[in-house]
Amino acid sequence: MNDECTYQVIDKLYKVICERRDHPRQESYVSSLLEKGSDQVLKKVGEESCEVLLAAKNQDPPALIHELADLTFHLLVLMADQKISPSAIEYELKRRFGISGLTEKTGRGKNVNS
Repeated sequence: MNDECTYQVIDKLYKVICERRDHPRQESYVSSLLEKGSDQVLKKVGEESCEVLLAAKNQDPPALIHELADLTFHLLVLMADQKISPSAIEYELKRRFGISGLTEKTGRGKNVNS
């Protein structure tokens, strides 16, 4: 799968999540999760993050792929809950591209205190 297809899947999934947020369906997992509130969404992101770490620690690539997909999905739910679009994340990543991570992190601290 090329990068363009990956972005299309992310965008399509985000749109469905937003649709479930804006027009809840009784049978929808996303609708039920969002109806429980931001704390429950954050809890799920935390749980999925831990599952990613365990799969990586166990050096289990198929499990890691599964858990990374779960985490990505729940991050998209969090983004929809907070009304942050994938394009905002893409913009931030593009902004950082080609900048040393150490340089970017140092600069971030200065911007916060400015």
